[in-house]
Amino acid sequence: MTAIFNVPDMTCGHCEKTVRGALEEVLPGAPVTVDLDSQKVTVEGDAAVAEAAIREAGYSPVPVSS
Repeated sequence: MTAIFNVPDMTCGHCEKTVRGALEEVLPGAPVTVDLDSQKVTVEGDAAVAEAAIREAGYSPVPVSS
């Protein structure tokens, strides 16, 4: 299952690295794509787990309907 989030408070390279790391920690081996320009994150795996990890990292993910 692919989960897509807008993360409006992800604004720099450090933010990108933090979000990516949080997702890789809870969904090891899952493909993660972070597009800083559009503030969009795509990850394969459980959407609820991914959203919680992004929130725990200090960001405000908004799920995107597919």
